[in-house]
Amino acid sequence: MANVPVPASGAAPRPDKPIHPKGLYKAFAASLTGTALEWYDFAVYSAAAAVVFPIVFFPSTDPLTGAILAFSTYAVGYVSRPVGGIIFGRLGDRIGRKKVLVTTLMIIGVATVLIGVLPGYDSIGITAPIILVLLRFAQGVGVGGEWGGAVLLSSEYGDPHRRGFWASAAQVGPPAGNLMANGALAVLTLMLTEEQFISFGWRIAFLVSALLVGFGLWIRLRLEDTPIFKAIAAHGEQPSAPVYEVFRRELRPLIAATLCRVGPDVLYALFTVFTLTYGIQSLGYERNQVLTAVLIGSAFQLFMIPLAGAVSDRFNRRLVYGTAAVVGAVWTFIFFGILGGDNQPMLIVGIVIGLMAHSFMYGPQAAFIVEQFSPRLRSTGSSLAYTFAGVIGGAIAPLMFTLLLAQFGTWIPVAIYVAVAAAVTAVGLALGRDSNTVEDEDYRLLLEGSAEARQQAATGQST
Repeated sequence: MANVPVPASGAAPRPDKPIHPKGLYKAFAASLTGTALEWYDFAVYSAAAAVVFPIVFFPSTDPLTGAILAFSTYAVGYVSRPVGGIIFGRLGDRIGRKKVLVTTLMIIGVATVLIGVLPGYDSIGITAPIILVLLRFAQGVGVGGEWGGAVLLSSEYGDPHRRGFWASAAQVGPPAGNLMANGALAVLTLMLTEEQFISFGWRIAFLVSALLVGFGLWIRLRLEDTPIFKAIAAHGEQPSAPVYEVFRRELRPLIAATLCRVGPDVLYALFTVFTLTYGIQSLGYERNQVLTAVLIGSAFQLFMIPLAGAVSDRFNRRLVYGTAAVVGAVWTFIFFGILGGDNQPMLIVGIVIGLMAHSFMYGPQAAFIVEQFSPRLRSTGSSLAYTFAGVIGGAIAPLMFTLLLAQFGTWIPVAIYVAVAAAVTAVGLALGRDSNTVEDEDYRLLLEGSAEARQQAATGQST
């Protein structure tokens, strides 16, 4: 912690419990629910990009061409993330985690509702996909600033020795959002005819997000900022140029944190996005069959991600993470090898196992990335790593999968692509460092000292 006054070693016993236990539970809930709601917005777009947008916004006589164009707009949401990461990551270190999280939630909510009422290509022509891209860009900006703040919200309230578990709150958001999004789409497809779903049914899932975002705002507005940021602010230690400091002083942690995300992003895109197109168009599954399989896989992740985070607290975090990366790469080859047409049980098993491998990367991931940066630069560093990795990982993955399948006519290049992404993650883990709990404990002691000093001053004035 550069330029931060810390207590001398042994000056005071280090606390074993969070400063505000009640605040910890609120932070965990706010991190989980808020991120889940934002990822509902993001995931419902991803699902729609696979099954609806090629028809509504990118009509073409070739279904594959429509899918490629739709996934291109999917990528825009990732490309725009660094913008949000730079803007809101910096603000998270300057003005606090809470204010940033309220703003990002509003950005994504408004953009998603507007997508839900956007006329299609048949109504306003080329203007429709242009506006869609702009709204997708706004979604990406919001998500780019959301993740770093959400992770810090829960992890900085919790015991740093259990950071893997507490930080996993934000990691549960994507599968929870994906579960709600695909669940909503599955229900709509069951209730409506094909024509009704394409005409207006998919829009309902987008418009429902207005209620969900309102609930998320209610939770976050009732929460205080993290004890770690309070200690930094109380001592005037906010960085004046956090982006510059990260690149100058913590470049290796930034590279490590960025690379470690590539494998999980690519694997998640494969099992939750690309399988929709591949299963429907190449293997002949019904839309609802594939959506159900993804739904079940996401439900398993709700429990597997916190478990994986807790396991990484007990064992070496990098070892748990790296082992899962290898398993994910190997399972991809097995998954495609055993997957055949009209065998939904095998499809479900394949996706569940694939997302379990993802869980044991994704669960420890938030804690690993947070631990790479000093507390005063965590919001900026974590947000930059998250967004940069999204561009080279999850952003182009569905598009690359589709192009590789179209070019070679086989799944083997797709599986190789996943294996390469897992290797990139292994490099990031090798460059990173293990957990350092002393930094958090020192800041917590600083905050306790500041509170004690204020109490003593108040007592002296009253006497």
